[in-house]
Amino acid sequence: MSGPDPRLESSAEIRARIDTSKPHSARFWNYFVGGKDNYEKDRELGDQIQEIFPGLVDVARTSRHFLGRAVRHLAGEQGIRQFLDIGTGLPTADNTHEVAQRVAPESRIVYVDNDPLVLAHARALLTSTPEGVTSYIDANMYEPEAILEKAGETLDLSRPVALMILNTLGHVGDHDQARDLVNRLMAGLPSGSYLVISDSTATSEGMIAASAAYNKSGAIPYHVRPVEEITAFFDGLTLTDPGVVPVTSWRPEPTTDTSIAVDAYAGVARKP
Repeated sequence: MSGPDPRLESSAEIRARIDTSKPHSARFWNYFVGGKDNYEKDRELGDQIQEIFPGLVDVARTSRHFLGRAVRHLAGEQGIRQFLDIGTGLPTADNTHEVAQRVAPESRIVYVDNDPLVLAHARALLTSTPEGVTSYIDANMYEPEAILEKAGETLDLSRPVALMILNTLGHVGDHDQARDLVNRLMAGLPSGSYLVISDSTATSEGMIAASAAYNKSGAIPYHVRPVEEITAFFDGLTLTDPGVVPVTSWRPEPTTDTSIAVDAYAGVARKP
């Protein structure tokens, strides 16, 4: 089941919220993965940062590939049929619902984002197999209880859910606050649910310089963290092998180029 969500704003209301005078992380990331949903300011910043740190393009692309492997593992090997994807970003190839429903057509997916450009493209995400469901919530991660309440209209929160927060937690500058938000979201999900996180990390001078340049651009700041702070998001959960590792090293497939050194780490963990 799919179709336009009557709660989505009108196109005019959405366009009025889009600020093209400053770069934005969703559009910036879209530029790096080869998308077309970005503006001049996003491309200018992207080109500037590629000069500082060309490796950020690899971070964007390999992080996207991690999403596919994680969803295939959860849907295919762990039997997860419900996904809550927070910080959705702009639609590209192999979105969460496409990967999950390719494995299990009955999968149900809820996307959450509050960027108006993402919202404007939400209808492109609201596709589904006849057996499954996709929906979209216009909200931000600072409202975990509201997200869970709205997600419960599509997902059965008494059954396991995979909570996916990919390349999003860096927007929360305070690590304790970010951990609290993750904990509150996981508190609303039952035993057997999973947490999936990937994020850029402060593991090279190039990435640290790229982050500093991005944060000076006028965009909403994005903070790269030490690996141990990424690992701390999984406290109290059971990490799936191989633990918190570079995105290219998490259950690589034959097509995964593990020779690329990337400043992005990821992990998947189960709620006991």
